[in-house]
Amino acid sequence: MTAPPHQAHPAGPGRALPDTQQGMRRRNLARVMHAVSAEGPLSRAAVASRIGLTRAAVSTLVDELIRSGLLEELGPERPGRVGRPGSALAVSGSGPVGIGAEVGVDHLAVCAVDLRGRTRSRAVRYGTNRGRSPEPVLAELTGLVRRVVAEAEAEGLRPVGIAVAVPGLVSRDARTVVRAPNLGWHRADLGALLPVDLPLAVDNEANFGALAELWLGDGTPRDFLHVSAEIGIGAAVVVDGRLLLGTRGFAGELGHVPVHPDGPECACGGRGCLEQYAGEEAVLRAAGLEPGKDRVGLLAGHAAEGDEDVRRALRDAGTALGIALTGAVNLLDPEAVVLGGALAGLAPWLLPSLRAELARRTAGPACPVSVSELGPQGPLLGAAHSVVRAVLDDPAGVAERV
Repeated sequence: MTAPPHQAHPAGPGRALPDTQQGMRRRNLARVMHAVSAEGPLSRAAVASRIGLTRAAVSTLVDELIRSGLLEELGPERPGRVGRPGSALAVSGSGPVGIGAEVGVDHLAVCAVDLRGRTRSRAVRYGTNRGRSPEPVLAELTGLVRRVVAEAEAEGLRPVGIAVAVPGLVSRDARTVVRAPNLGWHRADLGALLPVDLPLAVDNEANFGALAELWLGDGTPRDFLHVSAEIGIGAAVVVDGRLLLGTRGFAGELGHVPVHPDGPECACGGRGCLEQYAGEEAVLRAAGLEPGKDRVGLLAGHAAEGDEDVRRALRDAGTALGIALTGAVNLLDPEAVVLGGALAGLAPWLLPSLRAELARRTAGPACPVSVSELGPQGPLLGAAHSVVRAVLDDPAGVAERV
């Protein structure tokens, strides 16, 4: 089984390997993969220089990775270099792919991402999943997964694992959805309900969104608070490039932080939660608009046209976000706050009041707030890339399953 996605680490192996000769070999294979993935194409000599091993040792490791279909040779390096040119190495563009899947309140999505980070296949189904039991929803998701897997295999690609993003609390077994209030799910074992013959990992959509931001974002720091939203609002805390999970793996439930304790009742059972003021449906209600298929587009369109009711609703949502984030910023002192998911598309109207509230309430200097370029694609891409990272972290484990 692939390592749980929250264990993935961009700087090296995602799980501890035994301190034996075999464990050292597996670690060195991972070091080669990470070096070529991050900086390739590279020659064997360049890889040896970067990871501090001899050229002979690196050549043996590279040959093993080529045989496993994880690296490929592109031919001689560019001319003009002094000495005999080496063969340039790159991660395989025609080998393993990671399958990412997302269960949203109003959509299902699946994609396949190769070791070079390219999305090779994608399938989406729009329609509400709220109030539906897990079985039919996951049956539909399984159909999408099989379609994407078939398309990938038709291109000669090899799916090696699947990671599923869900809008809810996921237990540390990385397969059980303990509670997803906006879906109405409780204790749903996705491992039993997804009949897909691939290693499986499940995690909260905000966690996957944060990992996508960490791995794919331009200039994202290694310490940040990632906030994403659609109907619900989730957050993930990244410290030194790793997710902060909490004792049970439930850290990051920003949407259920009380903003006004005597406010409206929430699906979680509490009152006055942030979701009741800054979730998509809450903002639509405050603006006097009926929910449509594209809620963010509807709000953004009205706001851009100068609709003052919508702009006021978005300002109020930004204020509520600022109040909720203040506690997290004061407690954790992150380097930055990153807005992702639906919030990214509404940032021009949310950010002024959000930043003002943070500046007014934060004990130290104001925390920078940026907007993710990945937007609502973050959770799906983070899920697929978590499988890819697991390959980079332990390439020998993938080779053993071939």
